[in-house]
Amino acid sequence: MKINWGTGIVIAFTLFISFILFFVIKVQTDNQYDNELVVEDYYKQERILQAKLDREQNAADLNDRVTVAQDDEFIKINFPEAFDASKITGKVSLYRPSNQKLDFEIPISISVPYLLIPKSDMAGGRWDIAIEWQYSNVGYQNSAMLTIE
Repeated sequence: MKINWGTGIVIAFTLFISFILFFVIKVQTDNQYDNELVVEDYYKQERILQAKLDREQNAADLNDRVTVAQDDEFIKINFPEAFDASKITGKVSLYRPSNQKLDFEIPISISVPYLLIPKSDMAGGRWDIAIEWQYSNVGYQNSAMLTIE
């Protein structure tokens, strides 16, 4: 049996398409490849974007801004020293982009102008930190990215 060049091209395309479809189906059905969103309620959070932008602008307008630093044992979030620390409320959300199961939140309840988060319970790698806080009925939001070694 003789195969001409047209039949060879059709066979090659068919094999290539089968090869690609095999891997697409494998990734979609195998639990090893997790196809999760970073946040569960992504579309709900998208609707409240303007309020978030307003909080970020309020934080950017401050003369003394929130800073995030780390040492060997703690992540330290410094709030403006001009504010009464006991009146600052809110939450700190720590997101792990590579594993949603490691995400957690810490409420802000402080008496000094900083918050310490122990690094002992945190896995090494990249962490996205979102600080959503209020002072005198004005909302603020800051964000930072840290790499824990």
